[in-house]
Amino acid sequence: MVDVSSNGPWLDDAEQKSWRSYLLMKRTLETHLERHLQREFGLSGSDFEILVNLSESEAGRMRAFELSRSTQWEKSRLSHHLTRMEKRGLIRKEACDSRYPEIVITEEGLAAIKECAPAHAARVREFFVDVFGPERFAILGEVSDEVVGTIGKHCEDDCPLEARS
Repeated sequence: MVDVSSNGPWLDDAEQKSWRSYLLMKRTLETHLERHLQREFGLSGSDFEILVNLSESEAGRMRAFELSRSTQWEKSRLSHHLTRMEKRGLIRKEACDSRYPEIVITEEGLAAIKECAPAHAARVREFFVDVFGPERFAILGEVSDEVVGTIGKHCEDDCPLEARS
């Protein structure tokens, strides 16, 4: 057992409770939203994330490294998932002037995201946005940006190289 009574970076009881509540909320929300995507539309949360990125990009295409950066996925995970999506006709890989192909959303992939996005957005609103209300939701956005910025600064300044990506 770890002795948390000594000086150190430990969270106090209130901080620990809030942190654990956040983790439970995050897992519960993500799991619930993903189950709806899977049951109603046959898409995983990972499929949805890739399709959103591609559908919001210029011309519905991105380089694999851009997708990796925007999803924060490891190269092997992305490669395996793209192969599965390609077999299902949601994306295709197209040769380009680079060594690596571009990832392109297909008509089927575009139809899938257009079909599920309204229901998904409605659930995000119901289970998250509306629970916060406008003022608290705006604060959440500000705090989220600050956390991401703090992590970015840490990665630039003193994060071990192997933990940065």
